[in-house]
Amino acid sequence: MSERFAHYPSLGGKTVLVTGGASGIGAEIVAAFAAQGSRVGFVDFDAQASADLAARVQGAVDYELCDLRDIAALNRAVAGLKARLGPAEVLVNNAARDDRHAWADVTPDYWDERIATNLRHMYFAIQAVAPDMIAAGRGSIVNLGSNSWWEAVGGLPVYATAKAAVHGLTRSMARELGPHRIRVNTVVPGWIMTERQKALWVTPEKLETHRARQCLPDLIEPVHVARMVLFLASDDAEMCTANNYMVEAGSI
Repeated sequence: MSERFAHYPSLGGKTVLVTGGASGIGAEIVAAFAAQGSRVGFVDFDAQASADLAARVQGAVDYELCDLRDIAALNRAVAGLKARLGPAEVLVNNAARDDRHAWADVTPDYWDERIATNLRHMYFAIQAVAPDMIAAGRGSIVNLGSNSWWEAVGGLPVYATAKAAVHGLTRSMARELGPHRIRVNTVVPGWIMTERQKALWVTPEKLETHRARQCLPDLIEPVHVARMVLFLASDDAEMCTANNYMVEAGSI
């Protein structure tokens, strides 16, 4: 953990569940919680990346392989991690894939698959962990949104639709779960320089265009998103709920 970043005593020993935790932003979130002394379980469908991350990160880290489009598999994975790590006190709904697609080519089957990949599992992950949070009388749920629909980005309309819906999910579940002192928030990343983004879509021209849109001149790294997630999971944010927390350098 970088010495310039905050340490949150309230996260020590806390059980955290991260979806899509094997790579990109998710892997940075897993490592950040582990560095805080949390017990971290993550789910992902990439077996090699999951094993590599678990071996690389120091701390209490465990994982289950799971295709989050299969809700029965998700429930089994959550149950397996609960048996080994304890009930989740923090849920980070991170998993998503921003595959590009042309609006005219979208079929009903493609629509359903993209919604299952980018939205549906979030609801059912909350459903899976909320009873234990209710029993504990507290909890924090952090859903990952996206700058895509705020900025009216083209080339991924189903993804943008799913990510816009995350905000409705956050606000409605904050109301449902708030009486139990369970907080639900959305973190909104800008264009984050993950290895996947660099491999598939980053070009010098696109970077300069995006830099011009940001208020800040620096590119955003996964660690910047992870730090916001840590804050919202910690007791420092105990009166923060039903809101959006932007990590987009002022591009929106």
